[in-house]
Amino acid sequence: MQRLTLRRRLSYNTTSNKRKKVKTPGGKVVYIYVKKRGTFPKCGDCKSKLFGIKPSRPRERTSMSKRLKTVNRPYGGSRCHTCVRNRIIRAFMMEEQKVLKQLIKSKKEEKRKQMPQNIKNKLIADNFRKSKKKKKKKKKKKKK
Repeated sequence: MQRLTLRRRLSYNTTSNKRKKVKTPGGKVVYIYVKKRGTFPKCGDCKSKLFGIKPSRPRERTSMSKRLKTVNRPYGGSRCHTCVRNRIIRAFMMEEQKVLKQLIKSKKEEKRKQMPQNIKNKLIADNFRKSKKKKKKKKKKKKK
């Protein structure tokens, strides 16, 4: 059993101070400090692993090339493929909804333009009465 001397000043067995014994070509046994393993980057939405990206430590990432840090897709090194797909679908559906709302609004306006004036006034008065009744009901509920 050979006694070994530490190369650094930190003597505690911490995660940043892991070491292994290695035999040098001269026959000496010395400590070599082992670096921490890099982790896979994770998706910002679902926290799953991002495949196709090299696992690395933050300091290593600064010197890595862009090819190793991203995937050729929108939100490449930040979101997984399923979350990107969901975002695209959600955006499309929102746009469709906006278009539908506009269509419905324009149809209502066309109907109002076609109605005679006396019917329009009657509808406006009915809507006004309904809104007053709703306000009264809300006040009664609050009092109880």
